[in-house]
Amino acid sequence: MTKRMLTFVGLALILAGCLALAYQEIRFSRREKVLDVGPLKASMDMPENFEIPPAVGGLIVGAGVLLVILGVRKS
Repeated sequence: MTKRMLTFVGLALILAGCLALAYQEIRFSRREKVLDVGPLKASMDMPENFEIPPAVGGLIVGAGVLLVILGVRKS
């Protein structure tokens, strides 16, 4: 991997880690069948939450900083 690519991936990880620290939760809905009898069909949207612990966001930021340092360091 080139140094330029390391820097780019590191910056992307820093951005993703900051977003994870800021939001700490991803919300989405999943469609689930409730009734399926012959021609009669019914479904319902079920809300789902995916929580991101702050430690994970911090680790992602730390990994990004490390990659940026490795990418800009002169050999």
